[in-house]
Amino acid sequence: MIALSDNARGAICMMVSMAAFVCNDTIVKVVSADLPLFPTIFLRGVFATGLLFALTYRNDSLRPSLTSKDRGVVAVRTAAEVGATLCFLTALTNMQIANAMAILQVMPLAVTLAAALFLREAVGWRRWSAIAVGFVGVLIIIKPGSEGFNNYSLLTLGAVAMMVIRDLSTRQMSREIPSIYVALITAFSIMVVGGIGSLIQPWEGASLHSAGLLLIAAMFIVVAYLTNVMAMRQGDIGFVSPFRYFVLLWAIGLGWAVFGDIPSANMLIGSVIVIATGAYTFYRERAVRQRAAAMRPFGPS
Repeated sequence: MIALSDNARGAICMMVSMAAFVCNDTIVKVVSADLPLFPTIFLRGVFATGLLFALTYRNDSLRPSLTSKDRGVVAVRTAAEVGATLCFLTALTNMQIANAMAILQVMPLAVTLAAALFLREAVGWRRWSAIAVGFVGVLIIIKPGSEGFNNYSLLTLGAVAMMVIRDLSTRQMSREIPSIYVALITAFSIMVVGGIGSLIQPWEGASLHSAGLLLIAAMFIVVAYLTNVMAMRQGDIGFVSPFRYFVLLWAIGLGWAVFGDIPSANMLIGSVIVIATGAYTFYRERAVRQRAAAMRPFGPS
């Protein structure tokens, strides 16, 4: 068996996570045509929580030993995940899936920006320039001032902000905390929020067919949660994050196959800019780390 590095395992987990997320999102978008958002989130949450509870119980991970710091970090991560879910799914049900996913591709740039501002990671002028150009690419995708620009585009950007908090929080968790436990807490919290919201939304459109689809979506979201946590806890964040771009291929393909959506020129151009700047940022981060490693003196440090 080939031994994989932490970076390789993190990259594989990230690609699997992105594929699972977009499959889940596609199903949720299909169901939301008949069932309102909060009942959809609640039903999916019931299935996802049940699946994760069974897996967590089987792994004897229901009651991990948490420090006060870890409790705080898990709480922040969970709140950010709930916020990201509400923002993104609200936007997704009102815009093309490829457009929503294209905006999310600014994530690696946003993570680099947040790491520089809040974790005091060194970022040179080249990466600052790449971040600025990348956000220009986002503006091309959402087209401010045009009919395509609306509150749902802004909600997608809000989801990006929440996801950045989620990912940076994940990096702060102790490795002793089981990933499956974190995923269970996340699914349960989203289910509770969906349940509260469903009290004020009608359940018209609920059926065995929609419930079956949401069960499948729950299976995808369980895989997505687990592999996303695993991806951000293994390898270098600068190496793993760019593999999020894998999701755009799935989004374009499923958007066309399921909804008949054809990507606009603006979306494609903006996506190319965002992906190119993200890839350059990744390249610069690796170059900086390699240069720093080469400058270290030999021997114990």
